[in-house]
Amino acid sequence: MSQFVWGYDSDNGPDRWHENYPMAKGDKQSPIEINSKDVKHDSSLATWHASYDPGAAKTILNNGRTCRVVFDDTFDRSVLRGGPLTGAYRLRQLHLHWGSSDDHGSEHVIDGVKYAAELHMVHWNPKHGNFAGALKQPDGVAVVGIFLKVGKDPKPEMKRILAEIDNIKTKGKEAPFHHFDPSILFPKSRDYWTYHGSFTTPPCEECITWILLREPIEVSSDQMAKLRSLSKNPENEPVNPLVDNWRPLQPVKGRIVRASFK
Repeated sequence: MSQFVWGYDSDNGPDRWHENYPMAKGDKQSPIEINSKDVKHDSSLATWHASYDPGAAKTILNNGRTCRVVFDDTFDRSVLRGGPLTGAYRLRQLHLHWGSSDDHGSEHVIDGVKYAAELHMVHWNPKHGNFAGALKQPDGVAVVGIFLKVGKDPKPEMKRILAEIDNIKTKGKEAPFHHFDPSILFPKSRDYWTYHGSFTTPPCEECITWILLREPIEVSSDQMAKLRSLSKNPENEPVNPLVDNWRPLQPVKGRIVRASFK
């Protein structure tokens, strides 16, 4: 057996991850379905705040599994604080999950509703020394999740990322990505759900405080098609569209989802 390389196909997809990454069968896995009837409003949940330095954006890349924008996280340059968090968390990268058509693609599901895509902004807690250290702690990582829904009135926020897609068409391609303020990706409302979960990709470490924003941002069908034009294969191989890079729902196992809103 050659080295297992995880992905989203039947031979290496989410159903098989646990064979090499046993944490994938843990008790605090993500994503989950959020059911309004089970959510607890928590009036003690504060508003979250992000202060991002546009100069921290470095590169955009296609790693064959997603499109990722990488930020400089060597010091507290772009940070997230407040909400359910104690202390400031540094922005490290953002990436997306999407479907093969507009009616699915998000990882989290809200009252049965699937969105076309889900954007994850990954932050880590510098009190743990470095990113690898943060992955080992329950309060190590905070991810802001933003849903993308297809509408007639696409917002310009995603334009900058999608404009680079042609430069990173194939797996392994990377392009400079400078002067980008990711806070333009936030919807107007700061309402959120929060729960303790995991990365949705191997090794599926259970170190994440999720901050899922209630209000989606709008993209056009054309913009979604652009994302689906990425290839999961390298340049010298046939184009194999990068689509359906989402993990199915995981069992909630007694976890409580709290909401900042009524």
